[in-house]
Amino acid sequence: MSRKSSKEIRKVNISSSLESEDISLETTIPTDDLSSSEEREGTLKITKQLIERKELLHNLQLLKIELSQKNLLIDNLKVEYLTKIEELEEKLNDAIHQKQLLSLRLDSQLALQQEDARKHQALMKQEMETILLRQKQLEETNHQLRERAGDIRRSLRDLELTDDCYEKLKSLPEDQLSIPEYVSIRFYEVVHSLRKELGDLQMKKETLTEELSGYKSQLKYLTESYEDERKSRSELEVRCQRLTLELADTKQMIQQGDYRQENYDKVKCERDVFEHELSELRRKYEILEISHKAQAKERNDLSKELATMQQSLNLLQKDKDYLNRQNMELSVRCAHEEDRLERLQIQLEDAKKAREEMYEKYVASRDHYKTEYEKRLHEELEQIRLKTNQEIEQLRSTSKEMYERENR
Repeated sequence: MSRKSSKEIRKVNISSSLESEDISLETTIPTDDLSSSEEREGTLKITKQLIERKELLHNLQLLKIELSQKNLLIDNLKVEYLTKIEELEEKLNDAIHQKQLLSLRLDSQLALQQEDARKHQALMKQEMETILLRQKQLEETNHQLRERAGDIRRSLRDLELTDDCYEKLKSLPEDQLSIPEYVSIRFYEVVHSLRKELGDLQMKKETLTEELSGYKSQLKYLTESYEDERKSRSELEVRCQRLTLELADTKQMIQQGDYRQENYDKVKCERDVFEHELSELRRKYEILEISHKAQAKERNDLSKELATMQQSLNLLQKDKDYLNRQNMELSVRCAHEEDRLERLQIQLEDAKKAREEMYEKYVASRDHYKTEYEKRLHEELEQIRLKTNQEIEQLRSTSKEMYERENR
């Protein structure tokens, strides 16, 4: 605004000076005319010198007017050139200011991009450190799992404990025991009690089988004696029937004759003998019947005990099968743990490969972005340089033209 006001003031001054010169010229012309008229009136002779003088004065006045007009044009041209110079200076200052702003902006962008690259690099470094730490942890856990699997496998191979080892481990608290030791103690307790029961049951079974064989032999002997007694009883019954028939015959003979008196003593002796034999046979029969009932009762008891022993033997067989199944399950679990360990090892190898691939991708992407950033920066700097060179050339050409015009 100040520059425009100064330009307007200069134009007003120039126009006022031109007007004053015109007025002065106009006023001088009539004074000369008056002097010439006075001379004409005074002398009444117009000479050639006066005419030439008037012409010269008139030409002089015309030259002054042309000179004032040319001065006015020169002043106008100076004002225009000054305004153009000021505008060019303003443009130059604006270009310099814009250049400074662009350089500051470029520096800030470079700083921001460098800061972003530094942060990204720090983040990638932190991620790599976390990945390496995680890898170390996985390797340590893998090593621990391998050692633990080996210990469990070795411990599960031999779960047998001696009595001294059992007493020594049993005296320790459960918190200080390892898993194989705890499993060995429980296995020893279960198996030892089952073995003890199995030994007792086997001994009892042997004694019962011996008693059963003795009872069977005794029963066989008693059955044989019972058969003999029954045969003898049948024979005695036959004999008794025969004797009854003989008695009937003798009675008939007594009725027929005096047989009773003659054979009384003989018949009485035979009768006493037969009665004694009959009482003996009845007593033996009762004894045999009682012994047969007792043996039948013992046989039933032995069959019941044999059934209970068979049931306990079946239970022991089931316990043995259960322990075998548990052993198989533990071996299967051990195999599963080994497979899991192998899978974890494979996953660890895959993680290592993925980490290496990720690091290679990171290096490749970093180089790629670095080259792109440098290329873009070079292009922007080249554009700024070309633009500034063009503006400087334009300023030089305009200033050169202005100086040439002023020199002309």
